[in-house]
Amino acid sequence: MAMMGGGFGPGMASFRRDGSVTKQRLRPGTVRRIARYARPHVRKIVAFLVLVVAGAVIVVANPLLMKAIIDDGILAKRPGVVVGLAVTIAALALVDAGLTLAQRWFSARIGEGLIYDLRTEVFDHVQRMPVAFFMRAQTGALVSRLNTDVIGAQRALTSTLSSVVANVVSLVLVLGAMLALSWQVTLVALVLLPIFVVPAKYVGRRMSVLTREQMQLDAEMSSVTTERFNVAGAMVAKLYGRPEDDAEVFGRRAARVRDVGVTVGMYGTVFRVALGLVAALATALVYGIGGVLSVSGAFELGTLVALAALLMRLYGPLTSLSNVHVDVMTALVSFDRVFEILDLKPMVAEKPDAVPVPGGPVTIEFDDVHFRYPAAEEVSLASLESVARQDTGPSQPVLKGVSFTAEPGRLIALVGHSGAGKTTMTSLVSRLYDVNEGAVRINGLDVRDATLASLRDTVGVVMQDAHLFHDTIGANLRYARPEAAEEEIWEALRAAQIGDLVEGLPDRLDTVVGDRGYRLSGGEKQRLALARLLLKAPRVVVLDEATAHLDSESEAAVQVALKTALEGRTSLVIAHRLATIREADEILVVHDGRIAERGGHEELLARGGLYAELYRTQFSSSGSPAG
Repeated sequence: MAMMGGGFGPGMASFRRDGSVTKQRLRPGTVRRIARYARPHVRKIVAFLVLVVAGAVIVVANPLLMKAIIDDGILAKRPGVVVGLAVTIAALALVDAGLTLAQRWFSARIGEGLIYDLRTEVFDHVQRMPVAFFMRAQTGALVSRLNTDVIGAQRALTSTLSSVVANVVSLVLVLGAMLALSWQVTLVALVLLPIFVVPAKYVGRRMSVLTREQMQLDAEMSSVTTERFNVAGAMVAKLYGRPEDDAEVFGRRAARVRDVGVTVGMYGTVFRVALGLVAALATALVYGIGGVLSVSGAFELGTLVALAALLMRLYGPLTSLSNVHVDVMTALVSFDRVFEILDLKPMVAEKPDAVPVPGGPVTIEFDDVHFRYPAAEEVSLASLESVARQDTGPSQPVLKGVSFTAEPGRLIALVGHSGAGKTTMTSLVSRLYDVNEGAVRINGLDVRDATLASLRDTVGVVMQDAHLFHDTIGANLRYARPEAAEEEIWEALRAAQIGDLVEGLPDRLDTVVGDRGYRLSGGEKQRLALARLLLKAPRVVVLDEATAHLDSESEAAVQVALKTALEGRTSLVIAHRLATIREADEILVVHDGRIAERGGHEELLARGGLYAELYRTQFSSSGSPAG
């Protein structure tokens, strides 16, 4: 078999793995949960193990056939036996090749099937996590769980399982055959085993330390390149960075990776050379002692050749099995890390008896809403965050008894100092978070009792920094409404005041917008985001500072698009521009988590309170003064 053919190969994988994994404690029930994932593949697993055992039998059969050829054929001068046994060896080689292909097929079907099951489950679960989770978790750590750990878990049912079974069966058969041929020579050969195992243990521990350092350095280099090579990071580096210093820092890390790689390579070479040397010494010992016994007539020449061949198949399984606990624990820990993600329950989840949002024009009601942002342990895992947690206690209240009603078709403007709670209020409408006390209702239905799909259909949001996927304009717009016809897309683009620009592009709707839409200007991105909202056609529009950082020309175009987007819809707008405020049906002045003032623009100015102060400091420079 391919896995056993060389005799020494399988052991190297174990010695390169990190032995510290055996010190980790698994959560109760991990093995039982693994069995649940293996259950759909149990027939394939059984067939796979049968093939592995058959391959191990062939490994032992060949030396015994060689013995028979020599003793019963060549020395007995029976050419018919020689030819027959040679044909048998050739047939076994064909069977071995077929077993190898069949093993690989079953291994691939089991492994890839398991990867598919785990990846899709983890991806779906992570997609359902609240925004607070993504604000804390490091993206690279999540990707690692989805790739590295899932693949590590897959090895538990393919590589590790097949290696253990094959090596155990092979070791038992090889030792049994050797003892049956000559227990004296077998015991002499095993005397050399400690000379190999003891240094190999040291090499294994040293390579474990080096491999851990190598992985850490690779992760650090990956982190640097990821930060520098995405659009936002590259822009900061171009504007503020020191390329020479960055290159020097990266060079030092790359040099250490190079040095560690050379050391690991040398340790591996020393290990292989030592293993080969011990095997050569053992073979010499067998030939020496066995040759003397053969000359003296104690046993036949074929027995000597078979013992030497079997000896070459003895040390590989012993090497692998000496560290099998590392292999098994590595696979189990990978499973455990995947289960850790799956066991993290989303704070915002759909109730089993959830109902759709009632139809018709929408009324939004905040009823004595209290809210604080969740603590780290409520939404994330420490293992997904790259820095130590400092905020381990509960957060401070952000909203403290907010109550108001937005009637159908009315525009409500939210104003106030940064950190007052405006964005939090808009996030509660779309249920990015759940209130701690009170309720947010849409047409009388508590959003916590609504189906998430109907809530997404009802509420449309445009953020200050509109995010576009690295895809075409058409794909980004259809993300809001996949079934939209092309003419509907063009109507949305024209309504968002960006139709002419898209029509003038060489690839029109097939134009790729780039990572996060960086191939477009800020105003163009905002108008595409508004087109996406118009295509979705929600009954509620939430605008979170959608025009805060636009130039006057872009703002003018976006304001025209906004009039179309807001017309006839119930709207909550965080306003930093005077034009939006003056057109609002009601202005809510948010201060320290409460609504401090409410009313129209002129009315609030006349009061001379907080709004008047905000107007003088923030709004008067953004447009003409009030009449």
